[in-house]
Amino acid sequence: MTSRNASPNIIFGRRLRQARQCRNLAQDELGVMAGLEESSSSARMSRYEGGVHEPPFQFVEALAKVLGVSPAYFYCPEDRLADIILIYSRMPETKCQALYQAAKDLDEPN
Repeated sequence: MTSRNASPNIIFGRRLRQARQCRNLAQDELGVMAGLEESSSSARMSRYEGGVHEPPFQFVEALAKVLGVSPAYFYCPEDRLADIILIYSRMPETKCQALYQAAKDLDEPN
């Protein structure tokens, strides 16, 4: 499980790399698809994945759209919750509603 004390940039970079690799995309390819110039996309994506820099949230939204995940996934410090976010991102709306209701039901006191 990822430490809650890990740097946000490290968490972001790790999640970005995982999502990119799951989609079998090269760093430069993902960068261009998300709106970066081809000449700088590889270097910028490398810095984001390495935790050197964190992109502006508007760019995070573009990355999330290309990768088919929620922007929340990139910032989640817990691996299990990050996996739940990924699963939720892939579900159709009817299943999202069912999951939401199930979570609410589990949270209710007996």
